[in-house]
Amino acid sequence: MPSGSRVASKVAVIGAGTVGSVVVAMLGSAPGVQVAGVLVRDATKPRGFEGWEGLVTEDPAVLASADLVVEVAGGTGAAADHMLAALARGVPVVTANKAALAERWDEFAPYLTAGKVWCEAAVMAGTPIVGPLTKALRGCRPVGLHAILNGTCNVILSDMEAGMAFEEALSRAQAAGFAEGDPTLDVEGIGAAHKATVLARLAFDPALPFERVRAATVGVSGLDPQVVADQVARGRSVRLVASVHGGPDGWRAAVRPLSLPAAHPLVTRGAVNAAVFLGDPVGEVYVRGAGAGGGSTATAVVSDALAALSGGRGHTPRGAAAEIAHDAQRSALPQGAEEL
Repeated sequence: MPSGSRVASKVAVIGAGTVGSVVVAMLGSAPGVQVAGVLVRDATKPRGFEGWEGLVTEDPAVLASADLVVEVAGGTGAAADHMLAALARGVPVVTANKAALAERWDEFAPYLTAGKVWCEAAVMAGTPIVGPLTKALRGCRPVGLHAILNGTCNVILSDMEAGMAFEEALSRAQAAGFAEGDPTLDVEGIGAAHKATVLARLAFDPALPFERVRAATVGVSGLDPQVVADQVARGRSVRLVASVHGGPDGWRAAVRPLSLPAAHPLVTRGAVNAAVFLGDPVGEVYVRGAGAGGGSTATAVVSDALAALSGGRGHTPRGAAAEIAHDAQRSALPQGAEEL
């Protein structure tokens, strides 16, 4: 072996859809990285990356010899099982799977605490929010968080502001590829609730139950177009906002449509996400950028993969619930927001 050379790190990828195909292509061109294989449900389906025929497989054995497992398949079933099996073998994991982290948190928590899991892409795609909350902002006392975490609902609400009924706006979003054939997770706010739960557990309270967040979630499917029109007439916009804030019984998280001033930093359009974190003594910190799409999400996944392969430490949750300031309940709504 030539002096100074080293063996490439083997990365196994779970999933080869829109995001996975970009991830594989990006990893394939990264120095010192070898894509050992890509686990999929259907190995005969053509994939959007060069050499896919020799990489895709339906055999989970491809994960066994990997130095790192990257999961972009999603869901709380087989993909989560494969990640947990890899972690139990001592193999670090990079994931974009918000549902698995929200609904199977107790199983992932020991590995998250140990720094073996990277999950930037699980929330806001390539726009960094997980890293800042778990690293740069960990030194301050968290007070609250408000965020736009679902681009599909942004598209639908923007069209409703232009006068469309919900059903028409949804059909338009599906035709444009912004909404799935079954849009339930998006329009009922469940996907945003998954993301809000992950952020809340990482930065506010590691024990916050997903069921509690789900119970405080209201989507946009039942939103009256007249309500939207009335807010537009007032110079305001309706957006699906996820919030984390203190309450008399501990930290809370909720997802619901709110009325915001049209010029508010959280009023975004299309797949653009945004978040404002409130901390003491740092004050308000805003993050805004692409919250969906293959390229954006893959950027966060590959960045996490390179950090993991360099021996870094993953995204760790707080060890215990942060102290709630006596006036923290004032952060239940973004500044200028109104309940509908």
